Amino acid sequence: MSVGKLLVLLGLVLVILGVVWLVGERIGLGRLPGDIVLRGERFTFYFPLTTCLLLSALLSLILWLLGRWSQ
Repeated sequence: MSVGKLLVLLGLVLVILGVVWLVGERIGLGRLPGDIVLRGERFTFYFPLTTCLLLSALLSLILWLLGRWSQ
């Protein structure tokens, strides 16, 4: 694969991730039950555990389907 095609592909991936990020914020992704938020007097610690697990499962499914499709 040439460098030009690789850059175009990388650009498309970034655009798709940006759209998913914007849509995810609107539907509440990142504020799911199970996401950990600790608020102190001077700090806030946020770890989106449930969101990470959900996105990991979705990405694994997509990559598994792409792997089976390419064979």
